[in-house]
Amino acid sequence: MAERHDYYKVLGVGKGASDEEIKKAYRKLARQYHPDRNAGNKQAEERFKEISQAHDVLSDPDKRKAYDRGSSPFGQFANAATGAGFDPSSFSGGFGDILNNIFSGAGNAGAAGSLGGVRGGARQRPARGRDLETEVSLTFEQAVNGSQVALSVPTSQPCPTCNGSGAKPGTTPRVCPVCEGRGVEAQSQGIFSMSQPCSNCHGTGAVIDDPCPTCQGTGAQRSVRRLRANIPGGVREGSRIRLAGKGEPGLRGADPGDLYVITRVTDSPVFKRVGENLEVEVPLTIPEALLGAVIEVPTLSGSKRLRVPAGTRHGTVQRLRGEGPPKLVGSGRGDIRYRFVLDVPASLTSEQSQAVDRLAQVMDGNPRERLFAEAAAAAAADADAGAGAGAKAA
Repeated sequence: MAERHDYYKVLGVGKGASDEEIKKAYRKLARQYHPDRNAGNKQAEERFKEISQAHDVLSDPDKRKAYDRGSSPFGQFANAATGAGFDPSSFSGGFGDILNNIFSGAGNAGAAGSLGGVRGGARQRPARGRDLETEVSLTFEQAVNGSQVALSVPTSQPCPTCNGSGAKPGTTPRVCPVCEGRGVEAQSQGIFSMSQPCSNCHGTGAVIDDPCPTCQGTGAQRSVRRLRANIPGGVREGSRIRLAGKGEPGLRGADPGDLYVITRVTDSPVFKRVGENLEVEVPLTIPEALLGAVIEVPTLSGSKRLRVPAGTRHGTVQRLRGEGPPKLVGSGRGDIRYRFVLDVPASLTSEQSQAVDRLAQVMDGNPRERLFAEAAAAAAADADAGAGAGAKAA
């Protein structure tokens, strides 16, 4: 049981793994065991919850330090029995309610040994729920036009065994005897007094002598929340969409956190995203570039005609304004830019070769002659400048 909760082994990384290595390992495993890819597979769903909980701890520097200090493989959560690293603001109801009373100094006139009568402490507002983040894969068309997508988000819910208290049923957390529930200790440094987290309860203000066997003292269990989200049109690879109030619930009815959806968009074989616009590479034949033409080009809604002027050069760009994707900021739509490229055949038929020979005979001039003329003019200018400088020096 304990081996299963070694978070480093859960993610398949070493204890010295960097934040980037932890993030990379989590993403790989989360994609593999995501409920959307394993519909009806309870074992995969439990594995997904375990992976999410491991990432939740190891990706947070403070939680990771507390976990690494713990003597139990359950790290900071198993050490809730001694208060090590337990964060009551992460959960709602139950134990979170008790600790909020402790920190708010409710019932100052009561006995220090009662959870309802802790002396001292500053009143705190209920903690807002944590923000969550997830990724969603979209086709190019979904990203441009907008779409409603199904999401499966790992989150925390109150433990059903202890109802969120973190303590074994039939028992209750007790006030830390060292800090008397305040969660901090004051140390005198001459004329100054400094406060630091209590060495006994590690800042929680309470001690759980007998942790809940289901949640190991956390007061919560990982679960997967399923919802549908409207993704606006115009998102691109890596867009971060905020869904207000869709994160974890807040403590004691406080506001929930937000959910951030990161979009992963497949490439289009035709359109390339460039900022708020799209770009399309349009091949032209040599006669079309020389003589001009009216050609058909693709758009997001079908096709349109463009007039190619005679003498169009390779790389020339034309644009259709307002035909691109919707803008995420402000109103309106971006443009579609059409970049013309000369389509030069890799080989020619005998008839084509004869036609090109005839064209070469009637085309006058050598376009490379100007390169040598410009180089000679530049060299002459340099020589004149050097001669002038020498005459002034003499």
